[in-house]
Amino acid sequence: MWRTIASIIAGLIAWALVVTLINFGLRAALPGYHAAESTLQFTLTMKIARLAMAAVTSVAAGAVVSWIAPGKAWAPWIVGLIVLAMFLPVHVSLWNEFPVWYHLSFLVPIVPLVLLGSRLTRNTRLATLS
Repeated sequence: MWRTIASIIAGLIAWALVVTLINFGLRAALPGYHAAESTLQFTLTMKIARLAMAAVTSVAAGAVVSWIAPGKAWAPWIVGLIVLAMFLPVHVSLWNEFPVWYHLSFLVPIVPLVLLGSRLTRNTRLATLS
């Protein structure tokens, strides 16, 4: 049980760390990105980059969860649902700041992408054991 709890906590920490690192990369790679963060005036390229960042981060979080607790299929669900619960109120409060497609493209795939990361780790681990 403690391993499962640790995997959930580690998955959430991984989400935070990976999103932070990628965000630093976006600041360095996209001109005007850093300034746009405070005003939320993102270009289409910036919005797509932010969605890609969230996708990669969600997959990474799921991978960490399954790496730590490979036999607990519900642990990635918990991580995905916690991340979704954290961001749902944020997106509701910012609903008029971004187009609907942006909100849906961020929120809808969170749980499935965490599950995908979990599955990829599980499949890789099984392949190395075979």
